[in-house]
Amino acid sequence: MPKLIADSDMIYLRATPIPRALESVQQAFHGFYPRSTRTADFPPPTILTRSPADEVLYPNDSICRRFAQLSRAYAQRASERWNDTDEMAYLNKVLGKWMPENAPRVAVDGKPRLSGIMDTINATLAHGPLTRLPKEFYDKKGLAIIDKISVEEWFAGYTENNEYRTLGIGALMGDVVSRMVGSVKRQDNVGILEVGGEDGELGVGRGGERAIKFAMSGCHDTTLAAVLHAMGAMGNESWPPYTSHIAIELFRRKNIPAPTGDVSVTAPQSPKALNTNKGWWASLFGSASKSPTGEPALRKRIDDMSTTEKSDLDGYFVRLRYNDKIMPIPGCKPVGKHLDGEESFCTLVSFLSSHRFLTWAFGQCLLTNSI
Repeated sequence: MPKLIADSDMIYLRATPIPRALESVQQAFHGFYPRSTRTADFPPPTILTRSPADEVLYPNDSICRRFAQLSRAYAQRASERWNDTDEMAYLNKVLGKWMPENAPRVAVDGKPRLSGIMDTINATLAHGPLTRLPKEFYDKKGLAIIDKISVEEWFAGYTENNEYRTLGIGALMGDVVSRMVGSVKRQDNVGILEVGGEDGELGVGRGGERAIKFAMSGCHDTTLAAVLHAMGAMGNESWPPYTSHIAIELFRRKNIPAPTGDVSVTAPQSPKALNTNKGWWASLFGSASKSPTGEPALRKRIDDMSTTEKSDLDGYFVRLRYNDKIMPIPGCKPVGKHLDGEESFCTLVSFLSSHRFLTWAFGQCLLTNSI
């Protein structure tokens, strides 16, 4: 990434329609490129948002009946597993006196739900002493129990169920993958349709958009945990705290020649993608089914690629970081699936061929009048 920028044409910014997500993107961008690194005539960057019904930057059970059904099933399972356990009895002993009179029992499916209690506790921890609850809510053992149960209730489906992964986070991860493959294949117009550009003679968008080198999206804790669990990389991590982030990075071996020619076909040395996105409606109905250059869609399963197409991906590696902590992907640990001597650098081919990713090429749920 350049140290001084005159425009944001190579940067893709997105946010969910929740105000705090938009504010986070604004603040993160200005931290990434403060005033001293922008020219005096730097124009305001474009930050894309969508209506809630079209959003894929978080697991959107409001537009997919099947995903909502699966979510409820896992929530019910968590209730049946935990409501009558010693752990829940401990929570009731510590917190029961603070529950509403009409619903005095702490439970996974209580009123408030256990995850709702957790949200309230975490919000007070993020906002200082003036917002604090009674001291019992910060009991360390109680907090660990609440976190363990809530993580299972909300995210176990991503670890255990391929359909859950596909419908919950598949559309978003499919967009991340398509941007990576587009960068490798030098199809640098990928993303121009998303920002309202139109490809011209040089493949440059109407507003000057060109090869996206860095993409950043403001999303939510449920997005981050869904991605980590779906990749099998969450481990024993707790519920994502405030200000958490995931970086999904694409690297290229130095011995692979960089493309030559005008800027419209210049790929970055180390292109990065962070929670990138591409419209799910357009990908189904045509405007994004082909790249602006007319090339085949980049959401192609690895098994459907030709030998030549697969060979184009050689020498490229994907790394996952969570809160600046490197998170190895279990599916990339076998010999030959990662950079020699460094398991955290998953080969791009292995990243695409893992069974967890095969369904992400078209991880969409299309339902009309579902609400």
